[in-house]
Amino acid sequence: MAGFELPTHRQWQEQVEQVLRRSGLLQQEAPAPEAPEEVLDTQLHDGFDVHPLYTARTGHSRTGVPGSAPFTRSSLTAGGVENGWDIRQYHDDPDVTTTNREVLADLVGGARSVWLRVGAGGIAVEELGDALHGVRLNMAGVVLRAGEHYEAAADELLRSAERSNVPYESLRGNLGADPLGLRARTGRPHETAPAIELARRWAHTCPGMGVLSVDGLPYHDAGGSDAEELGCALAAGVEYLRSLSETDLDLDTAAGLLEFRFAATVDQFSTMAKLRAARRMWERVLRACGVTPRSRGQHQHAVTSSAMLTRRDPWVNMLRSTIAAFAAATGGAEAITVQPFDAALGLPDAFSRRMARNVQALLLHEAHLGQVIDPAGGSYYVESLTDELAGAGWSWFRRIEAEGGLTAALDSGLVSDRLAETWRERERAIACRTDPITGVSEFPDPHEQPIVREPRPADPETGGLPRHRYAEEYERLRDEADRAAEQSRGRPRVFLATLGPLASYTARASFVRNLLAAGGVETIEAGETEDSAAVVAAFERAGTPLVCLCSTDRLYDERAEETALALRAAGAELVLLAGKSRGSAAASVDGFVHAGGDAPAVLNDIHQRWGASTPAVAKATP
Repeated sequence: MAGFELPTHRQWQEQVEQVLRRSGLLQQEAPAPEAPEEVLDTQLHDGFDVHPLYTARTGHSRTGVPGSAPFTRSSLTAGGVENGWDIRQYHDDPDVTTTNREVLADLVGGARSVWLRVGAGGIAVEELGDALHGVRLNMAGVVLRAGEHYEAAADELLRSAERSNVPYESLRGNLGADPLGLRARTGRPHETAPAIELARRWAHTCPGMGVLSVDGLPYHDAGGSDAEELGCALAAGVEYLRSLSETDLDLDTAAGLLEFRFAATVDQFSTMAKLRAARRMWERVLRACGVTPRSRGQHQHAVTSSAMLTRRDPWVNMLRSTIAAFAAATGGAEAITVQPFDAALGLPDAFSRRMARNVQALLLHEAHLGQVIDPAGGSYYVESLTDELAGAGWSWFRRIEAEGGLTAALDSGLVSDRLAETWRERERAIACRTDPITGVSEFPDPHEQPIVREPRPADPETGGLPRHRYAEEYERLRDEADRAAEQSRGRPRVFLATLGPLASYTARASFVRNLLAAGGVETIEAGETEDSAAVVAAFERAGTPLVCLCSTDRLYDERAEETALALRAAGAELVLLAGKSRGSAAASVDGFVHAGGDAPAVLNDIHQRWGASTPAVAKATP
């Protein structure tokens, strides 16, 4: 910058301070803070903050080079440059004919492996060969999710290979044996010894096939944070490695039998950092165990999060999954599964499966994401976030180890209690809409047409850690509203008592309308009004005893108290005010609807009052 003096960091902070004071985020009379930008910090569920700016001043750990310790940048020297990542699609339709047709469609359409649910909740174990009919097992990878039936499923896979004249050593994929994951999902003990013996046998029989799955999804689905998912997965991997070390397998071979599975979410930077941190943490474990450097890379399978999927406005799930797949690819996952956009509704159809597959095909072959090794590397933000997650995940892993390992931590309730606490924090953020859910808690479509899918069979893997979806409370309220709409009382309705001209109330009325629609509540607006008499006249035509005042702070001071009292005299049973508590109006209303407030609490109150309201009033025609 010839001719210009290079600005200092302090000068930048002074400019930030001025902007924050003008915006009201810093009070004019407040003393100058040492670091004004910290006002804009955001705390993650793992307890550390995300800052608005990351620079060289932040500093971060050494990351090495791809394919070398600590494997932060990639488990492979060339990353995905040569072949891209493994597009791996999931199938759980118990109809074997449908599954076989969709498996072949996926492989023809660009998938390199398939992930099959076998046993209860999926195709029958004895039908695995039929599901794979026509699949070239020496070319396509097969990954199983067989629950407690992994031994029988492994034998059936071998028989399929024999029938197809495929040598055992040509098989690729993973048998999905995961007794610790089963223990987490079901709450019941599942011995690891059979899985370890299976791993020992297959290591000699099918050296290209993984056996054990280290699944972080149960902890993510229970509401856990990224660091908690990392810590639990690492503890599971260590427990399996300890058991494998007691067999005749060397540790290099044993480490290669494990594949780690993590959730990829719409928070793209956290997903990138989580995958990078997972590789670093696993390398640290294997280094301590004496595994040779070339065998310390972690095999990673990323799956788009079930918790982030919505049943309402499910088309938005395509956007969520695209961002999550992008993050998984740039984070260095070796295999990625994109769940169909309708997965939360039941069994996906052929269209949604195709869309899920094509998301990856576009990212890989059109956006060429695989052509850059660790594209996030060098970003001060991503590197710092990787450090923070690795540190937090390692601390949680050590806490689990101090309890006696993952099995003991699951049985004692340490894991479930910790995840439940995180879920409560996440629930509060979702309720206050600081963690918005597009199409559900934000910008809901009250007129959307439902998408109906064939329901899945009952899942036998229940009884342990709970499974949450972030949208579940809002969708429960929407379901209640739909049921009410089918009854004589009709869908819940709130009258918007708009004070003054359009310009005065439109902002707050739009806010309230959007918030109430998130719970399936209809709104009826008074329109422009000059006095309380006009508001009451519109209220009497609305056919609902539930009211929310909407206007500017100035008009609230002038008319809110008078209007609220007039509405109560006319039969209003609930009077809310759009905005925060203000002056004399506070004593005349029942509550406030504002940004940062508990939206489900407001919506639940409206539902309950609507259900208990006078039928003659509730059934009035607007």
